[in-house]
Amino acid sequence: MSTNNSSLACPACGAADMRNWMQGSDRFNGRTELYRLLRCAGCSLVVLGNPPAPSEMAQHYGTGYDRFIERAGEHSPERWRARKNTVLKFKSGGALLDLGCSSGSFLKAMKAPDWRLFGIEMSADAAQKAHTCSGGQIFNGDLLDADFPDESFDVVTCFDVLEHVYQPRKVMERIWCWLKPGGILYLAVPNIDSAAVKFFGSYWYGMELPRHLTHFSPESLQSMARSANLSKVEIITSRYPAVEYSARYVIDDLLRSANIKRTSLSAEPEPGVPWRIVRKAFRLSFLPVAHLAISTLGRGECINAVFAKGASVR
Repeated sequence: MSTNNSSLACPACGAADMRNWMQGSDRFNGRTELYRLLRCAGCSLVVLGNPPAPSEMAQHYGTGYDRFIERAGEHSPERWRARKNTVLKFKSGGALLDLGCSSGSFLKAMKAPDWRLFGIEMSADAAQKAHTCSGGQIFNGDLLDADFPDESFDVVTCFDVLEHVYQPRKVMERIWCWLKPGGILYLAVPNIDSAAVKFFGSYWYGMELPRHLTHFSPESLQSMARSANLSKVEIITSRYPAVEYSARYVIDDLLRSANIKRTSLSAEPEPGVPWRIVRKAFRLSFLPVAHLAISTLGRGECINAVFAKGASVR
């Protein structure tokens, strides 16, 4: 799939050289409609070529998605330890805004006298929970509709959010306005140039079509940040190949080709004790070997990046 789509400019670097790269379906919900992925030949940014309209996107989330995210450890303190430490490496206090704060578990982890906490959350129910658990001031609505004054925040965090928005560059530009001089933006997004993508292709769990509208590599993320006048502080990748779920998607497709229908991951009920035992054995035996094998193919599956407004971050 190397056809050039020269009429579409890359939203990161502006190059008019977006090429057909890959296609895949909404495997999480067990749907078969195909989505096209276009890749910039200049900076490697990947975008969804035929995304659902914003009014249709809700059908690709739903209660199954929310339930699965909660099972993945949304409220576990361990989930946020490394990210809290990263923030504290650059800032010891001030005003912190968490974009897509969900039910406020990261804000709760940051709760301390030195921090004034703020969040943005689309779900009214989750926004109320975030306020209750963190004490932070939560804006309920679309990120680009939030009316915080310019130069309000020392830190803006954005974990697993930027890949979901329709206008990521505009979001970065808004973040630049909200940051104080010397303030930092701490981002986490999936890595489209990771080892797991090389191994699983569109079956990689982190592809999340069509919920992920933009797919970043470390290079394209830096390019987009630079276009919004944010300077790189650090960019690292970490491992999360999601072998268990990616392998499941491959198996689901094989079963479907044999006319065997299986419950989608989104509709799967809470596993019983026997299945938990089997899954535990699988995770202890096969997964470490698979992780090691995949790691030889390239970089980690999660990008953790810190950018600054201006030169100083202290």
